[in-house]
Amino acid sequence: MRNAAFVAALVAATSLCGLSAAAQDADGDAVVAIVNGEELTRADLVASYEALPEQYRQMPVEAVYEPLLQRLVDGELLLQRAEKESIGDEEEVAEAVRRAQEDVLRQAYLARAIDAKVTDEALQAAYEARKGMPGFATEEVKARHILVETEEEAREIIVKLEEGADFAELAKEHSTGPSGPDGGDLGYFERGAMVPEFGDAAFAMEPGTHTADPVKTDFGWHVILVEDKRTTEPTFEELEPQLRQELAAQSVTEVLEDIRDGADITRFNIDGSEQAVEEEPKAE
Repeated sequence: MRNAAFVAALVAATSLCGLSAAAQDADGDAVVAIVNGEELTRADLVASYEALPEQYRQMPVEAVYEPLLQRLVDGELLLQRAEKESIGDEEEVAEAVRRAQEDVLRQAYLARAIDAKVTDEALQAAYEARKGMPGFATEEVKARHILVETEEEAREIIVKLEEGADFAELAKEHSTGPSGPDGGDLGYFERGAMVPEFGDAAFAMEPGTHTADPVKTDFGWHVILVEDKRTTEPTFEELEPQLRQELAAQSVTEVLEDIRDGADITRFNIDGSEQAVEEEPKAE
């Protein structure tokens, strides 16, 4: 038996059926149930599935078919009984239906407006514009380190390095850090990934050099070797979800501003008195 959260999700999903684009599926007319002569179609079922929370949509529709179908049938039974008893004619229910219908219309209008503005071309243009902004590219350092307990030990290791010793071998022999067995290899990391003392020292160095003086952190004393530096940029695919969200929010703002500009609006205070109209400042 499905848990309560899943059942609740199904209840919510069945109340939203018909709002999904899946209703346009070529097989959407396939009948999945007949309830007192009323046909329920595959489109209804798939729409309910797509209205489920994301964690349930990770499962294939076949895995939730039976409980989803049962909720769809139950929803139709409840609807038929409500119509039979003319519950929709009750003032409170009719008002709730009206509000729900208005909300669906609002959301549908906004969705259409967003789709018109958030195009592939707009997303690509937003990505290109983002390229020129500070912080778009990420600087990374590839480094190794040797961690020891005392400054004296660290200085002795620096002397050995200056005499030509291999950094990776010294790390394997002396480092107490978890990267020691790997020759102290830390791979690439960006600013802020390491404790400030370590990160500041590493990013101040040139590739192919090691620290002339040990670096002290809460972990101990470090000898650092910087092997490489690089600058990376996020790809369009990596940024697309964020760009899409930003453009959608911007589109909503633009749509509302445009609608407000052409509307005749009078506002009232909570006591019923008319609010004073604020005059826009005149351009000088």
